[in-house]
Amino acid sequence: MSRPPLAREKVLDAFEAILVDEGERAATMDATARGAGVSKGGLLYHFSSKDALESGILDRLRALVDEDVAAMTASPDGAVAYFLRSSVMQNDPIDRAILATARLAQGGNTAAAEALRDVREKWADALRPHAKDAASLDLVMLVSDGLYFNNALDGGSIPGPVPRDAAMDALVTLVERAIAP
Repeated sequence: MSRPPLAREKVLDAFEAILVDEGERAATMDATARGAGVSKGGLLYHFSSKDALESGILDRLRALVDEDVAAMTASPDGAVAYFLRSSVMQNDPIDRAILATARLAQGGNTAAAEALRDVREKWADALRPHAKDAASLDLVMLVSDGLYFNNALDGGSIPGPVPRDAAMDALVTLVERAIAP
């Protein structure tokens, strides 16, 4: 697979950063061009409209989630352990793509909302063979949601518990025992 042009990725990175840091309304074409350090013409060469930029973010998210699911299913520690451990946000590319997509969804973008539902379903599909029933799968997904949410609050005014090292190991073991087929 060929890599997208560097300038295109730089523009998409700038758009993503504005979405994450300032929200959907601030993510204009002009702000994106400034953030990427390109002319408006340079931006338009790669993305002819804001809709095209938004589609680029959704494409990026889909690609990152496909990579994540492949890593999850190949993990020597098992899919559930991988999924729970990776639910602690690290501000890595997939986290930023999820946040940017969530900002678009909050702004009323139905394709972004659908993309987020698709992400969740891809993760659930990868985890389903490791759970004894639907309630067990829900447990894994909800623990993941809690880890992600509490980590997002960490450092804020209402920090939540984010297990690390031995505490994370214990949590993973507990969840795996509870859901074992």
